[in-house]
Amino acid sequence: MIKQILNRLPRKPSKSPDSRDSVTAPTPPSSSSSISSRNGDLQASRITNLGNQIPPGPSPGINQLNKYAPAVTSRPNGNYVVPVYEALPSFKDVTSSEKQSLFLRKLDLCCVVFDFTDPAKNLKEKDIKRQTLLELVDYVTSASGKFPENVMQETTKMVSINLFRNLTIPPREHMVLEKIDADEEDPVMDPAWPHLQIVYEFFLRFVASPETDAKVAKRYVDHSFVLKLLDLFDSEDPREREYLKTILHRIYGKFMVHRPFIRKAINNIFYLFIFETEKHNGTAELLEILGSVISGFALPLKEEHKLFLVRALIPLHKPRCIAMYHQQLSYCITQFIEKDCKLADTVIRGLLKYWPITNSSKEVMFLGELEEILEATQPADFQRCMVPLFRQIARCLNSSHFQVAERALFLWNNDHIENLIKQNSKVILPIIFPALEKNTKGHWNQAVQSLTLNVRKIFADHDPDLVSECLKKFEEDEAKDKEIRSKGEATWKRLEEIAASKAASRESVIDPRTIPIQVLSV
Repeated sequence: MIKQILNRLPRKPSKSPDSRDSVTAPTPPSSSSSISSRNGDLQASRITNLGNQIPPGPSPGINQLNKYAPAVTSRPNGNYVVPVYEALPSFKDVTSSEKQSLFLRKLDLCCVVFDFTDPAKNLKEKDIKRQTLLELVDYVTSASGKFPENVMQETTKMVSINLFRNLTIPPREHMVLEKIDADEEDPVMDPAWPHLQIVYEFFLRFVASPETDAKVAKRYVDHSFVLKLLDLFDSEDPREREYLKTILHRIYGKFMVHRPFIRKAINNIFYLFIFETEKHNGTAELLEILGSVISGFALPLKEEHKLFLVRALIPLHKPRCIAMYHQQLSYCITQFIEKDCKLADTVIRGLLKYWPITNSSKEVMFLGELEEILEATQPADFQRCMVPLFRQIARCLNSSHFQVAERALFLWNNDHIENLIKQNSKVILPIIFPALEKNTKGHWNQAVQSLTLNVRKIFADHDPDLVSECLKKFEEDEAKDKEIRSKGEATWKRLEEIAASKAASRESVIDPRTIPIQVLSV
């Protein structure tokens, strides 16, 4: 009975050599096997795994694969391996059929990101990567034949790993308010720029290359990629923003399918900047791209483009740090008016809405932009906004800041603006005449007085009767104001006299509180 039971139990397998091989612990992969992709950051005591994966397409032979594989060192415990970061062969040392495979492996080698905060760290590896990046730039520049899809995929992967990072922006709660004169601020330079610059140059040449097929590349240079690229515009390093500007412009021109998305994404950046943060380093570069984009808009302008003008470009006059990007903004505005002159009224009224009250330097910039806008304005559009416009100009003429008054008077040096004013002098002169007269009689700056006399002479030569009427009305108004002021002064004088007499009468009345207590008790 017991023997039957024992026979039914499972027998222990024999320890043959074959069975031992099949149950041993996992062995580290060889140099020709696939190694998973890595995060890309080097830690202090180890180098991140390099990708040894076989590129898509025809599989190379074992000898060809081992030829490019970096040397491998094994850990004592045998659980995993760490490849040594070594240079790959040069493109000129391989045959034409092997160049694409080598190109992919060089891309993979450049996916390792080094720490540049410590200049003495990984010097050899950094130099190897730099030389490899330069070889990649040369390869893309001299490429003949369309890039296959796997090359585009690996290219965008390498670029993403190297460029898309969290920007280290120093605290700047008060920086924007103080950064009116942006030239006085020292820009923050990225220590990783020796590698970043070559990656940017590589990607710029890749996008601009005629061998890059946009229909295929759009699968990898997609909306997510573009958004991450736009996030980098907030970099403190002006060299990086300059590369980003050129690359985004190339992407906009090459990938037509992405154009509406890019415009919308830039809109969103502007909205956040205008209405929430007032902090963004790349506003000028984005506006420079848009200046070129606007000049290429087809006519008639789409409603989407007009909304962009009203909702984004005009409100960009609001932030105090407008000096950082005003030149580019002014160019975009004038491009719109040159495309459609009827937008001049909308732009001028928008400018008046955000006109500064206490910021004189900003007011000077507004007057300069106003001159460019008026130069592109037609008479019919000018007439729709001239009344509120010249009310503001009259206030500028009387400004105690001589640069504001001087810049407003310089408008008459422009022949087109002078003609517009002369054509509508019967409306404009009565508005600004009091300001001109006050300047000639009492402005503290001699240059402002001289310019005011020149402007007054222009009107006198054009229509002396109108000037006489305005002078007569001004003198009448001055007399009325003087009479009102004298009446006011007389009223205040009477009130002071009444107040003084009542105070004297109160002093003559005995205050019970001043009578001694003994007298009151009697």
